[in-house]
Formats: sequence, structure tokens, C-alpha cells
Amino acid sequence: TIAHIAEQSGIQALTVHGRTRACRYKGEAEYDTIAKIVQQSRIPVIANGDITSAEKALSVLQYTDAAAIMIGRAAQGAPWIFSEINHFLATGKKLAKPTIAEVSDIVNEHIRNLHSFYGEFLGVRIARKHMGWYLQHLPQISAAKKTFNQLDQCSEQLNFIKLYFQSLNGNLRLAA
Repeated sequence: TIAHIAEQSGIQALTVHGRTRACRYKGEAEYDTIAKIVQQSRIPVIANGDITSAEKALSVLQYTDAAAIMIGRAAQGAPWIFSEINHFLATGKKLAKPTIAEVSDIVNEHIRNLHSFYGEFLGVRIARKHMGWYLQHLPQISAAKKTFNQLDQCSEQLNFIKLYFQSLNGNLRLAA
């Protein structure tokens, strides 16, 4: 019903999450409703919810026949997921996970951009949340997160990132 109202109102595309607001972040997203909306709509429908890998992206696209997918929380701390999905959908082959050195470059640029955009006070605080997401994919999580969260200056955070990544083997790849 909502999809039809959206269509009649001139909406050009519709994103549907496979979970209700009441579900919050619990349970698994369901795609049956998205598939039904796709079948009954004349506008492109974008599927969203629990798409955490290239394989899951393909599965959701095939199951729902959606025009596209939308990635949410899976990109937090792993922005390379978009390249992985694009590569897999185009070739059918998995893209290698980034090396520690590549992740270091991504994290460094991201945190610098947060500092630049938000300034020292807010940038440092917002960077803590983002660094926590990155650390989920890296070794020595709890000690690193605790230390990073206690830093109060941009320069301290950037120095921590430099030293943390220097302590890791830059040629290693993240676990698949």
C-alpha cells in the first residue's frame, strides 16, 4: 500500500528495509515483503537489510529481483564492502580483502577528514566511534579501542593510528 502511494505521489524509486521499526536491530531481515513490493511496483525498488557480504548481496538481488541494494551498517568500519560487492556482481569472483597497509591509509584519511570537517573538539569525539568500527576488523581490538577513546587531540589520534598500524604486518590481509 505504501509503495503504491509513493508511486502515485511521483516517487522515482523506493528503498525497503527487510525489518520493521519494532524489530530494531534484532533478528534477521526478511526479503519476502521486498520481493512482493518489487512484483507489484512500477518504480525501481532497492532492497536493504543485513547485506553484509558480496554473496549476500547477490542472494538478495536474486531473491527479491530488486533493482539495487543498499548497504548500511556493514559499511561501518569496512567501506571496502562496496568494491567487494561490485567486483563479485561483475565477475562472480571474490575480491581479496584489503591489506593492513591499505586499511591504514583508509583509516588515516577518514580520521583526518573527520578532524578537518568537524574541528578538534567534535572531530576527536566522532573519530572514536568510527575507529571502533574499524577496529572490529583488526587485531588487538579492546586495548586499542580503550587507548584511542582516551585521546583528546587530533594529533594524538593520528599518532596512535600511525603507531598501531606500524605494529601490524602491513602485507597481511584482513580475514575473509
